[in-house]
Amino acid sequence: MGIYVNPGNTAFEMARFSDIYVDKSMLIARVSKAYRTEQRFICVSRPRRFGKSMAANMLAAYYSRGCDSAELFSGLEIEQDGSYREHLNQHNVIRLDIQQFLESRRDLDTFIRQIEDAVVEELMEEFPDCRGFGPGSRLKVALNKIFNQTKTGFIFILDEWDCVFRVAREQKEAQKDYLDFLRGLFKGQEYVNLVYMTGILPVKKYGEHSAVNIFEEFSMLDSADLAGFFGFTRTEVQKLCSQKGIDFPEMEKWYDGYVLNGMHIYNPKSVTDVMRRGQFQSYWTGTETYEALKVYIDLNFDGLKEAVIGMLGNVPCRIDPSTSQNDMTTFKTKDDVLTLLVHLGYLAYDKTAGNVFIPNLEITQEYLRAVKVGGWDGLIQSLERSEDLLKSTWAMDGEAVAKGVAAIHSETASILKYNNENSLTCTILMAYYSAKVCYMNPVLELPSGKGYADVVYLPKRNVGKPALLVELKWNRSAQGAIAQIREKKYASWVENYTGEILLVGISYDEEKGHACVIEKHIL
Repeated sequence: MGIYVNPGNTAFEMARFSDIYVDKSMLIARVSKAYRTEQRFICVSRPRRFGKSMAANMLAAYYSRGCDSAELFSGLEIEQDGSYREHLNQHNVIRLDIQQFLESRRDLDTFIRQIEDAVVEELMEEFPDCRGFGPGSRLKVALNKIFNQTKTGFIFILDEWDCVFRVAREQKEAQKDYLDFLRGLFKGQEYVNLVYMTGILPVKKYGEHSAVNIFEEFSMLDSADLAGFFGFTRTEVQKLCSQKGIDFPEMEKWYDGYVLNGMHIYNPKSVTDVMRRGQFQSYWTGTETYEALKVYIDLNFDGLKEAVIGMLGNVPCRIDPSTSQNDMTTFKTKDDVLTLLVHLGYLAYDKTAGNVFIPNLEITQEYLRAVKVGGWDGLIQSLERSEDLLKSTWAMDGEAVAKGVAAIHSETASILKYNNENSLTCTILMAYYSAKVCYMNPVLELPSGKGYADVVYLPKRNVGKPALLVELKWNRSAQGAIAQIREKKYASWVENYTGEILLVGISYDEEKGHACVIEKHIL
């Protein structure tokens, strides 16, 4: 048993017998299907706190011939799978946590050599009768020598594979050298029986260096059939809540929101922290502080701030993730930044709709912390005004609403280019931020009658609040906005959904300022 070659099972043992343990052992059956096939290269990327290392430790404990893990897997789901006995502790495993070799920038020039030296040293101990390699040998040379002499292949398990792209974000040459190392180690090598590689980022796109294209990728953008292994599922969380006496609806509000392949996924760290501490709060900052988020949302890409404000107002943002280079520095559009935030877990992605959104209350707290510390002057004050503005709307106090919108306009002038209806829409989303408590996500440009209402808030069931149809006008009257709602029959779409409907016309005139007219829709 070595540290890197045929390791033991202590790390998985600690997880397996912890007070809170969720059985993810069927991942083994899925990974084993790829053993010695064209699909044997698997790269799983997901955010911190989503159980990447635990999964890697479990796979190493299962495959490694350096330990006996039968007791650890006793009673788990995988024990009933037909392939269980075939692979249990039957393979030569090389288990690497790349971050252990690259703790800081000072290791950049040596970490690849350190990896090779450490593994080759253990290979010499594990295969003392094999000749043709020794201290200082390249790792792929040693593995080829062993394979040629013994016909023994290897299973590779790499954790934090992408740490070079996070530790050395600007060091392009170091990144290319690392990708070349991986390509040489894996591509076309007969000794490779299986590779399971996990990190935060998918494989970096790098021209000819995209030759690490041998990997089948599973990410927060497309998890395919591995979705249930990316975190805790809703069923698993419900079971834990029942066992620990935790309020599941509150758990949903705080931590639900990632939807992968149709499955609702929760991040395991936050769920287990609630189970242990009994408190609902943001546990995100325990591992990644809000400054990391702030760096990206402060980037000066046209439309990025508007997109973030819209998402804070519960409006998804459509993106094209295909242009992302899968690193933390190469950004050409706001879509590239938003795609990175998906990989980091700060946004969720709806593959069917092509939209990103803030997944839950925990992550919303991190966005609010990020914008509070500067660069987004007035946004927090605007959001804090929201509850009063919503009450004024329900009271049909158009003058108070107009004053509230004007104040928000003034407070956010440094954020928004306030010169068109799109910016006015953004202001309205901030103004009605508190509507998320009793309304579903706002619908922009709801098709109804002969046209589109600009923003529609449909109440949640059993809250007793009116639906809001908001029409916005730039350099035109608020009364004209109301007239348009009636003329084009915007309310017809929601008449069968709810009882009372309020028509809200809001206008902005560069000379006269803001105006608002609110009327009831008579069915």
